[in-house]
Amino acid sequence: QLQLVESGGGLVQTGGSLRLSCVGSGGTISTSAMGWFRQAPGKEREFVAGITYNATGTSYADSVQGRFTISRENAKNTAYLQMNRLEPEDTAVYYCAAYADKYYGLITSWGQGTQVIVSS
Repeated sequence: QLQLVESGGGLVQTGGSLRLSCVGSGGTISTSAMGWFRQAPGKEREFVAGITYNATGTSYADSVQGRFTISRENAKNTAYLQMNRLEPEDTAVYYCAAYADKYYGLITSWGQGTQVIVSS
């Protein structure tokens, strides 16, 4: 069964950048759309960005559009989230997810999350 492990989180000042990585093991991500979600304290988990299996399509939450970029390298079984111009409101635990289908659908695998803290 596919397992996902995120990395790259940390503490950054407002306006800074971070790049999150999500590495798959025990299976391939190449036939799955991938997504990034986040959950801030006291809030529900929310969608951040998604990418189709072949990277021909991406989608973003309005709150991160133009600041975040999702990408993937199927040869490395890895998905990425480049986060620029970070704001305190971006503070959350970030999770990657694999979808059942090439073009989204149900989520079949979640990572354990990586913490991002943006200081003002």
